[in-house]
Amino acid sequence: MKALKHVNKYFYKYRLRFVIGIIICIISNVFKLIVPSFVSDSIDVADEFRKGIITDISVVKTTLLENILLIIGAALLAGILTFITRQMIIASSRMIEYDLKNEIYQQYQKLSLNFYKKNRTGDLMNRISEDVGKVRMYFGPAVMYSLNMIVTFIVTIIFMLRIDVKLTLYTLIPLPILSVSIYFLSRLIHKKTTIVQQYLSKLTTVAQETFSGIRIIKSYVTEDNTINKFENVAESSKQKNIELFKIQAFFFPLMILLIGISNLLVIYIGGLQYIEGIITLGDIAMFIMYVNILTWPVAVLGWVTSIIQQADASQARINEFLKQIPEIKNNNSNSEDLFNGDLEFKNVTYTYDDTNIVALKNISFKIESGKTLAILGKTGSGKSTVISLVARLYDVKDGEISIGGKNIQELNLDRLRQEIGFVPQDAFLFSDTIENNIKFGNENATIEMITKAAKDAYIDHNIVEFTDGYKTYVGERGVTLSGGQKQRLSIARAIIKKPELLIFDDCLSAVDTETEEVILNNLNRVTENCTTLIVSHRISSIKHADKIIVLDQGKIIQEGTHQFLSSKEGFYKELYEQQLLEQS
Repeated sequence: MKALKHVNKYFYKYRLRFVIGIIICIISNVFKLIVPSFVSDSIDVADEFRKGIITDISVVKTTLLENILLIIGAALLAGILTFITRQMIIASSRMIEYDLKNEIYQQYQKLSLNFYKKNRTGDLMNRISEDVGKVRMYFGPAVMYSLNMIVTFIVTIIFMLRIDVKLTLYTLIPLPILSVSIYFLSRLIHKKTTIVQQYLSKLTTVAQETFSGIRIIKSYVTEDNTINKFENVAESSKQKNIELFKIQAFFFPLMILLIGISNLLVIYIGGLQYIEGIITLGDIAMFIMYVNILTWPVAVLGWVTSIIQQADASQARINEFLKQIPEIKNNNSNSEDLFNGDLEFKNVTYTYDDTNIVALKNISFKIESGKTLAILGKTGSGKSTVISLVARLYDVKDGEISIGGKNIQELNLDRLRQEIGFVPQDAFLFSDTIENNIKFGNENATIEMITKAAKDAYIDHNIVEFTDGYKTYVGERGVTLSGGQKQRLSIARAIIKKPELLIFDDCLSAVDTETEEVILNNLNRVTENCTTLIVSHRISSIKHADKIIVLDQGKIIQEGTHQFLSSKEGFYKELYEQQLLEQS
């Protein structure tokens, strides 16, 4: 249970509820366990009447009636108290499940892009859902039934010892065998459970990737191959589950066998003692009832052990991510730290950890506040790396990035990103309405602000043609919209934020030149007092920029205005002339 130490803090958080649950559980078990004594008394009275010790039948009837009422009362009280116990403990486990999911989700939010590159979405989802569910069982049923088992066992043994020590000791003979069996079976269950959860993650990942890439699968007519792949993973997962449940299946029969042996010992040894007059017939009946009362707690022992082992294996998987230290840290707690001033790269070199690719090689440039910088270059030249570094999605180790003369790593991270409006190359939309997708950039935006942003992004005329207008649901990742519409919605989402810095990462690649011209004219007006970074393959998108840099293999090979670069021999002029020729 080493991994589960991490969640002990939740026991402390909800300690009052657990303490109340424990106290009520003890009381409810006492009421439940006094029932056999009333049964024993009834049998003894009837036996004494049969033997002639008691001659008045009315005494027998009165005693039996009293015992029946006491049994009913004790059972009702035990039932009510058990209900309250469940409300205390099981409800607490749901609260802990909520807290743990939030803890994991918050950790996911803190981790850098490198973490998401190394881990699959399906696995992330499985750990926050299935694994947390397993841990919840540890706080709920495992705690409650373990508590019930311990209390029942202790109280029952005390009652049994009060009747006859010798018979009690004979009854407990099978327990050492039970303890050893549980120890070895628990180790096997823990090992098998870890494997089962790993395969469940693989199954979730395959399903998630299939659903996300369904259009590609259908386009390439690979449904059969995809089904076979899923079936293979599902088959492996099934076999691992069967192996686990085979081991778990040993528990219950083993418990019943050992309880059966205890019953036989009670009947045999107790019968001999009854003949000798040491104990009464009611005592034997009470012993048999106590042994059978122990059947469920002892049988539950195997189930609880399995739950704890599964929870420990799941928490170990969760801890792997909780122990991850975010690479990007907020080094300034001052949320009022202003974002303004010139943006400057000084001898910046950046290498991606996962691929070891050197994306930028000792580049330096400066853009004045309120101006526009355009970045041009071939695929893989380092354009997107530049804007990722500006937003601190990665941190540079060689060189320095500064804003207003202050190192970007010394600025408040939240404030920095709040002042950035980012339009990625691969436009991402949420499964929500068009209105809420635009409003994502400014949650306080009015419908008038949303409409204006849509008009500036030249998407309003498309939206009003939809049946539900701005209330139209766009589907997962905006699947119901065209590529150009998704890009323009992303632009609207960025400009409604009214940030200090706007970043456009080749965000007009899916629109035609006429639409591009309209959007660029609108953006020139919107970004008049805003620092702007534009990455593009089209010179028509960047020719208005105050400064243009051309990247090649991570190095700046050209730098200047459109007029300067278009008149000088080099990559920029060749590309410009080629694109002019294509347009004509």
